[in-house]
Amino acid sequence: MVGCNLYFGPRISGKRIAMQWGLDGKPNWYASKRLALWETIPLMLAVRLFIWLASVYTPQIVHGAELGIAGFALIVAGSHLFILKRAESAG
Repeated sequence: MVGCNLYFGPRISGKRIAMQWGLDGKPNWYASKRLALWETIPLMLAVRLFIWLASVYTPQIVHGAELGIAGFALIVAGSHLFILKRAESAG
């Protein structure tokens, strides 16, 4: 994700990036370029920390944590890449 941010950051010319699109294909809301690029890193770290804490302190109710972490990482990374590619082509 950091590599995507470093690659796409200079290629995105606008100061704001569309973060969600409606059914009509138009953006519903925008975030600042800095927030859109870098907010996903702390989000992913926070979720990973939460899953780790849950698996350490309540291991009897946490099942498949590794699979959950991998799935979450793939979904977030794919979504982030999609947003960055759309922002690059929009500029």
